[in-house]
Amino acid sequence: MIEGRYAHYDVVAYEDFNAKPVMRTFVISYGFTEFFVNGDQLIERDRFCSAKHKMSFKTVRTRFSDEATQAIIPEDKVVDLFLENGQWQIVREATPTLLGIRGDPNLPLSRDKNDPNIEDSDGDGKPGVTVRVMIGGFIKGKIYITRREVFKNIMTVETFDRISGTVIDRSEQFILGANLGILNKPSDPVQHPDPKMNPILLTRLPDDILTCDQLMDNREKLFPPEPDFF
Repeated sequence: MIEGRYAHYDVVAYEDFNAKPVMRTFVISYGFTEFFVNGDQLIERDRFCSAKHKMSFKTVRTRFSDEATQAIIPEDKVVDLFLENGQWQIVREATPTLLGIRGDPNLPLSRDKNDPNIEDSDGDGKPGVTVRVMIGGFIKGKIYITRREVFKNIMTVETFDRISGTVIDRSEQFILGANLGILNKPSDPVQHPDPKMNPILLTRLPDDILTCDQLMDNREKLFPPEPDFF
């Protein structure tokens, strides 16, 4: 019943205490989640398409390219499936995934700007992956980062077509550099602890939506409105 392909939508709410005042960010991710059976195990496969950033600083806008987002390729993961209070629960434990750097994803993220394992994951000719920044509507900047993506999903099967829950994120981030000195500062935001601010929603897909372009073309039909700061 759970097997199949789903449109993947999740939000992770971050707080960056290195910024004064504290900067809060919603990272909204879109992609595909597939559940399939191998023997007696249910396996989850996640592939990401696009990510949007919404920030509490209204004068600051950031953009993470689709190329960088699609370079995040978590390993397939056997999930825990169990019945609780009459509803099926799915728990996907974390599978640490490196972005912008090679190495052992089970180790803490390197803090060496000259680490020989740093790579250009988004193919833009710069180290790591690039976050594009717009300040005040006219200052354009680029920040080069590495990340160690560490997320766990706790979900409930609501209906045949819908699975929802929350994301627990313990990712790490390291600033390699920036093209403007004002941006070349430490930034390693942590997740806001409220589960309601970190939702995941999986919606079963029709057979004719196969690509990221097709998924995003159907964004209004498949996904809820994006959260924002007021």
